Amino acid sequence: MHREKSAAGPLALCYAALIVYASLFPFTGWRDQGLPPWAYLHAPLPQYWTRFDLLANFAGYAPLGFLLALALLPAWGAWRAVALAALGPALLSFGLEALQSYLPLRVASNLDLALNAAGGAAGALVAVVLERLGAIGRWRRFRRRWFVPEARGALVLLALWPVALLYPAPVAFGLGQVYERAETALAALLKGTPFLEWLPLREVELQPLLPGVEVLCVALGVLAPCLLGYSVMLHTGRRALLAALALAVGVAASALSAALTWGPVYAWAWLDRPQRWGLMAGAGLALLALPLPRRACVPVLMAALALGLALLNQAPESAYDAANLQVWEQGRFIHFYGLAQWVGWLWPYAALLYLAGRLLRRGPAQAPALPTISA
Repeated sequence: MHREKSAAGPLALCYAALIVYASLFPFTGWRDQGLPPWAYLHAPLPQYWTRFDLLANFAGYAPLGFLLALALLPAWGAWRAVALAALGPALLSFGLEALQSYLPLRVASNLDLALNAAGGAAGALVAVVLERLGAIGRWRRFRRRWFVPEARGALVLLALWPVALLYPAPVAFGLGQVYERAETALAALLKGTPFLEWLPLREVELQPLLPGVEVLCVALGVLAPCLLGYSVMLHTGRRALLAALALAVGVAASALSAALTWGPVYAWAWLDRPQRWGLMAGAGLALLALPLPRRACVPVLMAALALGLALLNQAPESAYDAANLQVWEQGRFIHFYGLAQWVGWLWPYAALLYLAGRLLRRGPAQAPALPTISA
């Protein structure tokens, strides 16, 4: 019997990367003020702060402590896991606050360090309390019933998928539209060098997607998390529940994205006719794929992702949306500092790499299918 690998460790790394990105954004204007980087430790407490600042600094590090404790519990035991999981966020916050001393747009704060460390310690304690109450054990038993032991990578990607949808997509569930941005960024990087001539020139401007292509892109976007889940599940009934949950979460995340971008009254403005038909088509494809063997889901999903990316990257970025997204990135969702856009751009490519690794990796023989029991 194979012991499943916890997804808490990879999720902790992803969350730590989010904290680093948000703490050091916009990564420009570095300068030396002539003070040691730890000078903020002896500075007076900030005179101006809000209740939201206190809560955000405390709560922002709590998930990191929680995930680190979950990852460390099996090997280190309860209290050593708490100590290490509390130390990790404190050291990370200490280092990031020190680095903020060199950024003109950020202010290093000893109060922020204290709140960050307290939040990380509180998250670690919550993990241990839940372990003692049996909640973590119930999750592990639930995971064993629902997923195969090697499901960690897929679970991490599924957890990141709703975050990817928070950045407004060109079509619903349409992740990975990077061609025009990458082309522009590469041209700017190579400007003034002989390598600029190596870039291929487009003779025809990118054109907006036709309604039929929009429907197909939405359908493939709906199908992607479903097939990803199917690839680590055996029970057909549970696959159907996962597909329904993925569709509900995806629609909710898209509505939240629209509400944050253009205001609450526009939460459902994105749901026009092509999007609705695409959602229904995606749900139908997910239903048809329910009986697929677990390993067959991997190449089918790779083909769906490749086709979706090929179609989506034939469309240009909307100038209207780009102007509105500047407000979104710098205003209502400022604490993400545009990080969600990177998750949305890179999620399908990370999924392709993960799936390719599964195809290339020679693992143990596939476990026999468990008998299905109707709900």
